[in-house]
Amino acid sequence: MAHAAPAVRTPAVPARTPDVFSEKTHRIARWAVPVTVGLVYGYWVAANNRAGGPITGWNLLLGFVSTIVFAGLWMGVAALAPHMMRELHAVLWAAFAGCAFGFLFAQTGASILHSVWMGAVIGATTFAVVFYRYYTHEDAEGHRIR
Repeated sequence: MAHAAPAVRTPAVPARTPDVFSEKTHRIARWAVPVTVGLVYGYWVAANNRAGGPITGWNLLLGFVSTIVFAGLWMGVAALAPHMMRELHAVLWAAFAGCAFGFLFAQTGASILHSVWMGAVIGATTFAVVFYRYYTHEDAEGHRIR
């Protein structure tokens, strides 16, 4: 009785996650996501600032300026951060998140010390999470694993 010869095994190529969106969709999302999140952030800043009072022109101006600054900074950080080593990459996102949250919290009427403390806590938490993500998704030389 004959037996089949064992097949030669080739090393399996690691499977990549399929990219279901086109390049055009990614280009649109690069500016649409920051603008959309910026609009939510601007509304939230304006709502915290007015504290349930009437909507005024200055309140609307604060909301729209907050939207523009938030979206612009997000796009700037998103463009600049990938060119940095993982520690600075994480610090940049942590500083952005901490400052954004601190400003948002300051609009509630809380003291500046409390706002800074809350922003620092959010920034430190963001740093830990983002650094861990970048650390586990890069090789020893700092190249991203795709």
